[in-house]
Amino acid sequence: MFPIRDHNPSGRIPYVTYALMAANIGIFLSMLPMSQDEQALHLFYYDWALLPRRIIASDGLGALLTSQFLHAGWLHLAGNMLFLWIFGDNVEDEMGHLPYLGFYLITGVLSGLAHVAADPTSFVPTVGASGAIAGVMGGYLLLFPKAKVDILLVFVIFFRIFPIPAWTILMLWFGMQFIGGLGTVPGTGGVAYWAHAGGFIAGVLLTVPVWLRLGGRAFWQATHGHPPHPPATYPLPSSLPKVKRK
Repeated sequence: MFPIRDHNPSGRIPYVTYALMAANIGIFLSMLPMSQDEQALHLFYYDWALLPRRIIASDGLGALLTSQFLHAGWLHLAGNMLFLWIFGDNVEDEMGHLPYLGFYLITGVLSGLAHVAADPTSFVPTVGASGAIAGVMGGYLLLFPKAKVDILLVFVIFFRIFPIPAWTILMLWFGMQFIGGLGTVPGTGGVAYWAHAGGFIAGVLLTVPVWLRLGGRAFWQATHGHPPHPPATYPLPSSLPKVKRK
């Protein structure tokens, strides 16, 4: 089960979200020639990926920013860009372009520090925009908890798209990160669950001033927990064909 789109177009063009997507995709494509050279890739990650042991030694601190724009593969990149595309535009619309950019980068840094705190002796390179995007998701949860998000449910041979409130999928996602973090063995690599959880919490907290400026609970009451724009309409039924066994 994963989100594929929302019903909430932004009121203005989300230039920063598009620019962040373009930067992530462009950097990934520029790295493809290096992907076949293991030694060059290792050296590149040493310089630009997040290495907790280096951060603890106050070395390579710039990686807290640069690692946010690196990805380990096509699926890693595609998943992150999908989530940024779904949730980023509405958050940018309410924050404004430049404040949103600062918010994105800061939550990415804080998510990296959460990962360092959880596994300080690790020398496994950590890359990806997911910590910053988790911050965007946390901000989305606070601002638009009842926004409709379409979910693709895949169960063996059953496929269906259906809308659910944003708070449901976002809290489920956060719970999965928390549980995954509890089950992670330090120093083994894999998914940086605590970076995701830390970025999400940072996103919620950093969005509180924006929420209060908009009116807090009064903003929720006025918008019913949705972005303050006409919802998008999609052809009905919003589902994929069912495939039955013969």
